Amino acid sequence: MSAIRFLSGITPSGTPHLGNYAGMIRPAIRASRTAGVESFYFLADYHALIKAHDPERVHRSTLEIAASWLAAGLDPEHVTFYRQSAVPEVTELTWLLTCVTGKGVLNRAHAYKASQDKNVEAGRDIDDGVTAGLFMYPVLMAADILIFNANKVPVGRDQIQHIEMTRDIASSFNHLYGDHFTLPDAVIEESVATIAGLDGRKMSKSYDNTIPLFTPRDQLRKLVGSIVTDSRAPGEPKEVEGSALFQLYQAFATPEQTEAMRKSFAAGISWGEAKESLFECIDAEVSPMRARYDDLMAHPEKVEAALEIGERRAREKAHAFVQTLRGAVGLRSLREPQGHKKVAKDTRAALPSFKQYREADGRFYFKLVAADGTLLLQSTGFTAPKEAGQVIGQLQKDADALSALAAHLTPVEGVVSADVQAALDALRNAA
Repeated sequence: MSAIRFLSGITPSGTPHLGNYAGMIRPAIRASRTAGVESFYFLADYHALIKAHDPERVHRSTLEIAASWLAAGLDPEHVTFYRQSAVPEVTELTWLLTCVTGKGVLNRAHAYKASQDKNVEAGRDIDDGVTAGLFMYPVLMAADILIFNANKVPVGRDQIQHIEMTRDIASSFNHLYGDHFTLPDAVIEESVATIAGLDGRKMSKSYDNTIPLFTPRDQLRKLVGSIVTDSRAPGEPKEVEGSALFQLYQAFATPEQTEAMRKSFAAGISWGEAKESLFECIDAEVSPMRARYDDLMAHPEKVEAALEIGERRAREKAHAFVQTLRGAVGLRSLREPQGHKKVAKDTRAALPSFKQYREADGRFYFKLVAADGTLLLQSTGFTAPKEAGQVIGQLQKDADALSALAAHLTPVEGVVSADVQAALDALRNAA
């Protein structure tokens, strides 16, 4: 049985913070220690160039983040740890994937839509300030994942859409050129998928609301003390739901500690006491790693040596795979005979398929696409993924479900119900 491949990356556009650690670094390193797991972790420095145009900042952040991974326990001899820019096959694969990716797929990307929405609100041209790099970001991310055929990708909940887009892009390539790519799955730790920052919003460098991962102990206590809370006085019961303080505590505490804090909230713990407990909880985990981090920052040659180990391994694997892909699309030696045999497609690629995803409004949707990627059916939004799954199940089992579930479906321009029904019949017959 082949190993399960985990892959994760972090963009070097700023100093790593607690959200990066709890939401990505920690679960990724834990996964790397699991038997039967092959891990690929990288610094997404090409992604950094989309927004960060300060070379020194990118360079400094690359060192800080690499040192953070190593200080947190990543073993470069056991894990393929590398800089994205040190594997040029990633950008070659990006172009191959670009040529099979529909513009409509990229139009739906959250980051692109958010930029357009901001422009509309400000009365600017809808694409003002939108670079091709921002627009093409999902394809580069797909190449990052597919270059090593990762099975599992640890991400924050806000990144789920990109994994779904990667699956769509990989399916399009497989349909045209044969079964080359594994379709990846997102891996999320439910309790820490999105960590709140000082102001209650997602902890992000973009919001300037972060707590640096290896900030000195005194500064850590000060930052924790500045977390925004409500005006409830000591003795008044406090809500854990929506509390940035409780959410951050949950990310670093044991289940038993979390339950005890939940009871303390209900009993009216003071915010000062709760913040001190949070500080001690975070520092207990971070403090042993802080000295190692400081040493690596003082000796960047140690970080460089660790990265070079992984980059040699990554280049070797990526080069061989891209050569196979080049042959599949027709970019091969002219000494080879014409009529090069095409790799057999997976017979499942000939069938329509349902795809579930979550949009920026927080609701869950699904769509039915034909084998060639044509959109046949679009759902309305659901409050939970289970609800969307139940409707999909009915459509797959009941020949009369299409009309019965019309309230949950949105017509697609140019598609007639007979085409949709035929696609559903094909799925039922193949089951």
